[in-house]
Amino acid sequence: MTLPIVAVIGRPNVGKSTLVNRLAGVTDAIVHDQPGVTRDRTYRPAFWQDRDYLVVDTGGLVFDDDTEFLPLIREQAIAALSEASAAIFVVDGQAGPTAGDEAIADWLRQQHVPVLLAVNKCESPQQGLVQASQFWELGLGEPFPISAIHGGGSGELLDQLITYLPTLDTLPDTPEIKVAIVGRPNVGKSSLLNALTGEKRSIVSPISGTTRDAIDMVVERTGDPDKGSEGKTYRLIDTAGIRKKKNVDYGPEFFGINRAFKAIRRSDIVLLVIDAIDGVTEQDQKLAGRIADEGRAAIIVVNKWDAIDKDSYTIYEYEKLVKDRLNFIEWAQMIFVSALTGKRVEQIFDLVDTAAEQHQRRVSTSVINEVLQEAVSWHSPPTSRQGRQGKIYYGTQVKSHPPTIALFVNDPKRFNENYRRYIERQFRQQLGFTGTPIRLLWRGKKARDVENNTANRAIRV
Repeated sequence: MTLPIVAVIGRPNVGKSTLVNRLAGVTDAIVHDQPGVTRDRTYRPAFWQDRDYLVVDTGGLVFDDDTEFLPLIREQAIAALSEASAAIFVVDGQAGPTAGDEAIADWLRQQHVPVLLAVNKCESPQQGLVQASQFWELGLGEPFPISAIHGGGSGELLDQLITYLPTLDTLPDTPEIKVAIVGRPNVGKSSLLNALTGEKRSIVSPISGTTRDAIDMVVERTGDPDKGSEGKTYRLIDTAGIRKKKNVDYGPEFFGINRAFKAIRRSDIVLLVIDAIDGVTEQDQKLAGRIADEGRAAIIVVNKWDAIDKDSYTIYEYEKLVKDRLNFIEWAQMIFVSALTGKRVEQIFDLVDTAAEQHQRRVSTSVINEVLQEAVSWHSPPTSRQGRQGKIYYGTQVKSHPPTIALFVNDPKRFNENYRRYIERQFRQQLGFTGTPIRLLWRGKKARDVENNTANRAIRV
C-alpha cells in the first residue's frame, strides 16, 4: 500500500524545509539562510491524527529566471505535484505577497491538486492574522498563519490537510535494504540514482555540487516466480559530493557532507561511485576507509565506462588498479557501468542483494571452528622469541552487520598482523562473505577456563 504524498511548494527561502522538518518531526533536512539550498525533492514520512503520509520538500520555485538550476528545480516541483494528493503552498508572512507568489499561485490554480496556503513566519498570533489576511488576494482560499520554526498554527493547517488524504490502515513494516550512493562531486551519483529508479528524482547537472541534501528514494523490485526470487524494497540515498575539508566552506556544502557521512552510517550497503575517466583519487581512498571503519558492505561502481577507450584487457587492468588503490575494501565487488546510457545499471541490484545477504549472515560455531582447525593445520600460529606459541582455542560469531567473530586465544599479543590477515583470508576463502567486511576480535582466555567448558575444544597443531 502506497502512502499519500503532500508536496510543499514555494519561493526560495520562505521556510519550506523548516516546515517539512516540523511536519516530519525531524531536524535532518538542511536549513540555511540562503536561497536555493534545497534543489532536489526529498520524501519524509509524517502523520497527523490517524493519517500517515509522505511530505515532499522541493526546491524554491522561480518562474521568471532560467539561469543555472532553476529550470531543473521547476521540473522537480512539477514532478512532485503530479504525484501528490495535496499541496502546501508556503509564503512569507513578513514579506507579504510578492510577484513570485502570484506567479506560483497562477500556476497552482491550473493544477488538479487541492492547495493549502501556509503563511509562514507569523510568530505572533495576533499579528499573524493580519499578515495572513494579505494573502487572500492570491485566490487560493483561506490563508493559515503558521510559525514553522515554533509550530504555531500548524495544527489547524494539518486538520484541514488530512481532509484531502485517504484513510489508511496501519501499514506493516516493509523490510528495506538501505543503500547509500557516495562519491566525489560530479562522478555521476545523481545520474546513477535516476537510472536505478527509472525516473528523474534528483537533479542531474554537469556543475559539481548539485546535490546538497541526502535524498531518500524507495524502490520496489519485483521478484521472478520462475526463478523462485521474491520482490525486494530498497531505500536509495543519494548524497552530496564529498570533497577535501580544505575545499569546503562552512554553509550548505558543509552540512551536506556531514549528511553524507551520516548516510553511510545509516546504510546497509554503500555504492562507492568512481569516475572511470579520473580513476581512483585520494578522496576516493578516504571514502573507502570511512566505509570500512563504519563496517558497511560496499560495491565499487565505476561510472562513465562508456567514455573509456577499451580493448579485451582494459577491464581487467582497470579492476586490478582500483583494487590496489582501494585495498581498504578489497572484499567489495566491482561493476563497470554507464549511468548515462543505463549499461549494466540493473545488475547493481543483484550485487546489492548478495552484499546485503552476506552482511547479515550468521555462521554456526561448529563451522567456524572447522575453518580454524584447517587454517591452523596449514599454517601454525607464530612463536615468540621465548618459544611461546600462540594457540587459538575456539571461535564464535558474536554479531552480524557486519559479521563479527570472536577468537579466544592464549595471548592476543602473540598473533601478529600477518597471521591475523591470514586467518581472515581463510574465512573468506572457506565461507565467502562477499561484499562485506568481517571483523575478528582477538580475546585472551586462560587454558583452564577453556578446559572447564567441555563444549569447546582447543585447536592445536
